Amino acid sequence: MLIIHHLGISQSGRIVWLCEELEIPYQLIHYDRDPQIRLTSKQYKELHPTETAPVIIDDNVILAESGAIIDYIISKYGNGRFKVKPDNPNIADYLFWYHFANGSMMPAFLVDLVVKLLAGDTENFNAIVETLQQRAYRAIDLAERRLGTNDYFAENEFTSADIMMVFPLTTMRAFSPFDLTSYPNIRAYLKRIGARPGYQRAMKKGDPDFIPLLD
Repeated sequence: MLIIHHLGISQSGRIVWLCEELEIPYQLIHYDRDPQIRLTSKQYKELHPTETAPVIIDDNVILAESGAIIDYIISKYGNGRFKVKPDNPNIADYLFWYHFANGSMMPAFLVDLVVKLLAGDTENFNAIVETLQQRAYRAIDLAERRLGTNDYFAENEFTSADIMMVFPLTTMRAFSPFDLTSYPNIRAYLKRIGARPGYQRAMKKGDPDFIPLLD
């Protein structure tokens, strides 16, 4: 049976709601947040390398990230329900808002939340800052491990997953510098990306004055 590991008051509420709308069977395991800093509990962190909610387990599949989980459940159990078909007139609106939620809106709220926490909670200042920093390091480490066994993020085939992932590994570093010296797999991957004619054309047309941060 599909198991939803639900962290209280978190993005995993989306997964529970989806399963209810689809009227599919599932097992719900509830976790409370750390009472001191209101973040993910130690027990929950052990479920997946990202150490974030939501997480589902379905037979031998262990999956994190709410967008990925929603796509997985709709594809496997929902017969495409609640997902707009490519030829539907509102496909662009669907895709925009589907990705806007975590791509733009969530980060904006997160920044606001962090500012408020740091301004009003001096006792846990270091713990909050360290938690946020560790999330960034876990993400880059996870990408490094993945690229150590695969040429691209979706195994050895270039896909839209790579188009999504290249931005935080390259252009985003112009705003938030990050040294890739100790990440050889990522640097080799970015070298492959940089050799792609399509990428070169895109950078030349879209940002002709910007030198891609591929090393």
